[in-house]
Amino acid sequence: MQQRKTATFSYKLINTRRKTISLGVSEDGTITVRAPYRFPVKEADRFVEEHKDWIVVRLAEYEKIRALKPSYTEKEKSDYKRKAKAVLEEKCRCFAERMGVSYGTVTVREQKTRWGSCSAKGNLSFNWKLVRMPEEIMDYLVVHELAHRVEMNHSPAFWAVVERELPDYKRRRDWLKKHGAGF
Repeated sequence: MQQRKTATFSYKLINTRRKTISLGVSEDGTITVRAPYRFPVKEADRFVEEHKDWIVVRLAEYEKIRALKPSYTEKEKSDYKRKAKAVLEEKCRCFAERMGVSYGTVTVREQKTRWGSCSAKGNLSFNWKLVRMPEEIMDYLVVHELAHRVEMNHSPAFWAVVERELPDYKRRRDWLKKHGAGF
């Protein structure tokens, strides 16, 4: 990986075993170009400049998201994590029993890109910020992760498992997509 600078932007150039070039902007404002090995760096610079309008739009979108996100003290985070752990463990226990599934451990973290996950061993991980959301959204996330104990994918069969427990899961999922960034 190398750090590059064009007339307009600084960006990371990552050479990989790929055949095409790609451009990404992360929520923290980092611009990344992935390109094949031996791809001329001047071409990568040109590629970034050619897409500057797209980059500016993405940066502005992420700036709005960051401005809306609340900040938390370490004590607040610690308190929320403790509360989330207790609430989510109880929800997992109740829903697992209703759904007829088992699971391993429940952990609470501050993931940057996920609200929850289920490992192949059945361990569940949740974002502590869920505890600040409406209870029905926490329920949706718990059911979603427990459904992976039946279907370890997002196939129609997986969504059928979720729907059996929460017939209105689509509304809840849409709420999370629309409002989740504000937490």
